[in-house]
Amino acid sequence: MPNSTPLPKERRLSDLASIGPAMLRDFEHLGVRSVAQLAVCEPQALYERLSNLTGHRQDPCVLDTFTCAVAQAKNPRLPAAQKKWWYWSRLRKSAFKRTRP
Repeated sequence: MPNSTPLPKERRLSDLASIGPAMLRDFEHLGVRSVAQLAVCEPQALYERLSNLTGHRQDPCVLDTFTCAVAQAKNPRLPAAQKKWWYWSRLRKSAFKRTRP
């Protein structure tokens, strides 16, 4: 008798919380086409590559959104609060305050 347990649906980039059309275009521009591919990326490296590709420094919130997306790609059971880009923004800002003299 075959196993009747449904296979888990493969997540797409558009399935990730806090990821809208603009970020999907950025991922396309960066060559990131799957959640599995995103899971092995470093958010800071994505941010720097996008800045280089576009020829201008991206808003720091783009870094927060990359961080959020990578965290979700690595952990499909990420707590709901951590699926919001502004969660990562608060962490970044808090870390910045701690490193300032």
